[in-house]
Amino acid sequence: MFARTASVLAAAILLIPPGIAAAGTIKHSSVVSANPVNTTPHVLDGIVNAIALAGNTVIIGGSFGKVRDAGSTTTLERDNIFAYDLTTGRILPGFTPYLDRPVQALAAGAGGTVYVGGSFTAIDDAQAPGLARLRLSDGSRVPGFGPQIYGGTVTSLAGRGGHLYVGGDFTRAGHLSRTALARLDAVTGAVDPSFAIKPGSPRGSRTKVYAMSLTTDRLAVDGDFTTLDGLSRPQLGLIDVTVSPAKVDGWRTDAYAGKCKDDFPSYVRGLDFAPDGSYFAVVTTGGPLAAPKMCDTTARFETHAGGEVDPTWVNHTGGDSLYAVAATGAAVYVGGHQRWLNNPRGRDSAGPGAVERPGIGAIHPRTGKALAWNPTRERGIGVKAFLAHRGGLLVGSDTTQLGHEYHARVGMFPLPITPDS
Repeated sequence: MFARTASVLAAAILLIPPGIAAAGTIKHSSVVSANPVNTTPHVLDGIVNAIALAGNTVIIGGSFGKVRDAGSTTTLERDNIFAYDLTTGRILPGFTPYLDRPVQALAAGAGGTVYVGGSFTAIDDAQAPGLARLRLSDGSRVPGFGPQIYGGTVTSLAGRGGHLYVGGDFTRAGHLSRTALARLDAVTGAVDPSFAIKPGSPRGSRTKVYAMSLTTDRLAVDGDFTTLDGLSRPQLGLIDVTVSPAKVDGWRTDAYAGKCKDDFPSYVRGLDFAPDGSYFAVVTTGGPLAAPKMCDTTARFETHAGGEVDPTWVNHTGGDSLYAVAATGAAVYVGGHQRWLNNPRGRDSAGPGAVERPGIGAIHPRTGKALAWNPTRERGIGVKAFLAHRGGLLVGSDTTQLGHEYHARVGMFPLPITPDS
């Protein structure tokens, strides 16, 4: 069991700045420990879809109804969202909003608040279609934030400064038509009329943004679309957010133009920028095929490469889905229900060179090969959420075994350790 003292962990946590703390913004100098901390609370049912960190408070969202403090036998009711103290692991007693349906996305807000997105329609019996901002002190909605997202679910959120980017499969924001992507005022929730980039021509039945990641000058989006503002961008594109109005960047790739299994017309999932924004990583589902393609893979792309871009490297699972990714500079962490990495010749089997990495793994950001880090986890559906912070890496999933210990659906791997090489 992990034996770091509370004082050492607290000292690391004091370095965390207030405001948004999301994967892709925090640089690690080493790979995290394979031994999770013992303080994280347990989610006793369902699945964790999203994690955010506001100051010293961790917010967990998903589809669940019961939680419990580590070391406790008392079950607490929490409806699809709860919060806990990062240092102690104790669940916040005053943050108990009732959300009628699952949470899919979270983003930390200023002033002890959190933005919450999902498929819910009500919070505490008041109408709240898909997006809200809540106070962490008592779970109440922040006055003055009145977003109007209609026609679908919010699946991803990214914020910086006065802007909140919203992705999903909705069709309208406020009184304006917005297909799957919108930019809102972070204080009022009003839709930004100048940001009207439109994903289109889905491979499946409905246009959808699955994931977003935001750096200082680019917004990366992936999902079920093949165009952005009419420009060919099969399942993945970059948007230049330094200009007004924002525009689709000239960067493009055909890496995800190919097909995977018919069950997965669109197969991109998690997406994350490196801390310096120079590259980003994408993970996919898709199913095993007869030839190595981009199904069930992790790939690195250079952000500022011009024109048609090929992946810098691709790492294959050999037939198992990946859903979540976090790039910290020291590693590209990947999670899903995979059995292997380094497995381009596997077809639901371990091919030559494959290494076992059940449910969670880490890839060298330069070589694209699996690192030695191998804590293991019970595979289940898979990891759906990572969040890197100055103290380590938070993990959210649907299973109860992480690093050979009981950590129900939430866990954290701490820093520092000796870097892998």
